[in-house]
This record gives sequence, C-alpha cells and structure tokens, in this order.
Amino acid sequence: MKASNPLEGREVLLEFIPVGTYVRVTALDTKSLTEVAIQGPKNAPQSVLKNNALKRLEYVLRKNGVIT
Repeated sequence: MKASNPLEGREVLLEFIPVGTYVRVTALDTKSLTEVAIQGPKNAPQSVLKNNALKRLEYVLRKNGVIT
C-alpha cells in the first residue's frame, strides 16, 4: 500500500526564477507560512525541480512538527 501524500489538502505556492545557468524554486505552505528554496540546473525538467522543492518542504514541515 502506498502512503498518501502528506501535503495533500495543503495549499502550496511554487515560484520558478531562472538565475544564470540554474533555476531557483521556492515553495511556500500558505497555512504555516513555511518557505523553502532549492536550486537546480536550468535544463532540468520542471517536474523534477517541483518534486524536489515539495520534498524539501515536506521535510521542513515534519521537522517543525507541522505535519506528521
């Protein structure tokens, strides 16, 4: 059985900002106002960058006790 998405039902805003040869991706959980940022190569698929940002946001929310 696959675990459900811990961010399901939460509103997350994503922002992609190209900076030179890389892209900065910011993810903001609107309920807790927790914000994280990652960066990756400019030629990486947007889906990979989005997934990495969401995984980092999930990690930080768990670490801060916002989600279980």
